[in-house]
Amino acid sequence: MAAMAEAGPEVSMAPVCLALGLPRATVYRQRRPPTLPPKRKRPPPARALAPSERQRVLAVLHQERFCDRSPQEVYATLLEKERVHLCAPRTMYRILASEHQARERRDQLRHPLYVKPELMATGPNQVWSWDITKLKGPAKWTYYYLFVILDIFSRYVVGWLLAQQENAELAQRLIRETCLKQGVEPGQLILHADRGAPMTSKTLAQLAADLGIEKSHSRPHVSDDNPFSESQFKTIKYSPGFPDRFGSPEHAREVSRVLFNWYNHEHHHSALSYLTPAVVHYGRAELVLAERHQVQLAAYREHPDRFVKGPPTVQRLPEAVWINPPKKTTHQDPLGSTQRTEDDPEVVPIPTTSAPTRRPRALITPLESGVPSH
Repeated sequence: MAAMAEAGPEVSMAPVCLALGLPRATVYRQRRPPTLPPKRKRPPPARALAPSERQRVLAVLHQERFCDRSPQEVYATLLEKERVHLCAPRTMYRILASEHQARERRDQLRHPLYVKPELMATGPNQVWSWDITKLKGPAKWTYYYLFVILDIFSRYVVGWLLAQQENAELAQRLIRETCLKQGVEPGQLILHADRGAPMTSKTLAQLAADLGIEKSHSRPHVSDDNPFSESQFKTIKYSPGFPDRFGSPEHAREVSRVLFNWYNHEHHHSALSYLTPAVVHYGRAELVLAERHQVQLAAYREHPDRFVKGPPTVQRLPEAVWINPPKKTTHQDPLGSTQRTEDDPEVVPIPTTSAPTRRPRALITPLESGVPSH
């Protein structure tokens, strides 16, 4: 504020505030602090109980015979047995609340505060997401259970298993074999899942400790905490080759094998610059993107007028993939505002005495412009 005072009235406020990173409203508010009128004390309503009447109500409510009764029951008892009307039940509640004597009588369950998982993967085999989905069997109320482990960076299905029941031992075997197949080292992997019974079982907790895997779980009743598995299930179930029902476990297993092979090696994922998950998972993404770029450059050299945005550029994969990326802790105004941000260009304030005036445009009639009037 001292710098603002030294600038003087001849300097424009906007460039100075932009250079100092101060909102103009803060400067104006400190120069002219608002004067608030004194608050008037609200008079008590005419229908309010007098202090002696309030003490009488409290004395009745404190009686031993009413210690376990609600104000409604006290009110009804006084009307029927004593022919006394002190006040309305709602007034009794207000009097008790003003004396901090009203609360929930029952012990209410307080849910713990679950921390939102924030996971980041910058390469394959860093964060896996796994879940279980139901597949309809041949008859009503008959289901098969599909266990799927997905790498969130490459969207590659690293392991899957079909069973006729949800079982922690089966999940343990699947995770152990998948880690062995992918060559996962201790301390390398974070395994994320929801809070289903197999996911939170002691069996998997012991397995994670043995393999050096860090476990992560979604918050209860929050489906957004496991978005990659949910999205992958939708892609599989909405594909043309997915049947309405499966005739047997063998049928479900064979269809799943075909679909996962298509998903890993043929499905071009929109979040991967339309590369297949296998290409990204096994480190061939830059080579394939470079080959695509050469084809685009050849087409550009042949027909440059068809590329209205200029020469094609090489597509890039995202550097990091997040589950619940952290939010900004400070509010940042948009570019060009008086609140300075890191993305704002470096601006040196230029003192100006007054804004330049624009000359009004001359009104030109059709005859003066050479255009005949009609």
